[in-house]
Amino acid sequence: MKKQPATAKDKQPRPKRADAQRKMGSLLKAATEVFAASGVDAPVREIAERAGVGLGTVYRHFPQRSDLIVAVFQSSVDACAHAAPALAKKHPPITALSLWLERYIDFIGTKFRLCKALYSGDSAYKALPEYFNERLRPALVTLLEAAVKAKAVRAGADPDDLLVAVANLCNAGYGRDPQHARRMVKLLVDGLRYGAANERHS
Repeated sequence: MKKQPATAKDKQPRPKRADAQRKMGSLLKAATEVFAASGVDAPVREIAERAGVGLGTVYRHFPQRSDLIVAVFQSSVDACAHAAPALAKKHPPITALSLWLERYIDFIGTKFRLCKALYSGDSAYKALPEYFNERLRPALVTLLEAAVKAKAVRAGADPDDLLVAVANLCNAGYGRDPQHARRMVKLLVDGLRYGAANERHS
């Protein structure tokens, strides 16, 4: 059958799809903010009101509270992962690495606020650690390798160690000093720089 040429109607954007994406983005943002302020047991109605959608819209997309918590976790992981190539494009390797680790701090903050649910033993969250590793580890590896190649940091740093170290630094200051983790990450990056100058001249 001969393919018909595209018409003006075919080329028109699909506003409903774009609108649905905006609503989903608003809903996840609202859920993240409400969970941060009121915990993961916060009323769903509060999330709907903040997002500017009906209660039915929330339940249509997320029939169970665990569905919404999983989506918040995954969207936070995705945002952090997507930041890596954007930072690499705009900044020198060492700056991109440092800024991404600070962005990772924001993800850890979101994760802490979801801890009550994530560590409840509910099987709904079983796949999230693998999702984390598949998305965030490669993002860090790319930035770290670029910094090593530029001789900005020394070779041999384990990306898994870095992810755990930053999470531990966040945990140490959580609830007391919001800037503690950021200060410590700057020191951590300075530590990665140590010895890089010698490698540059070897």
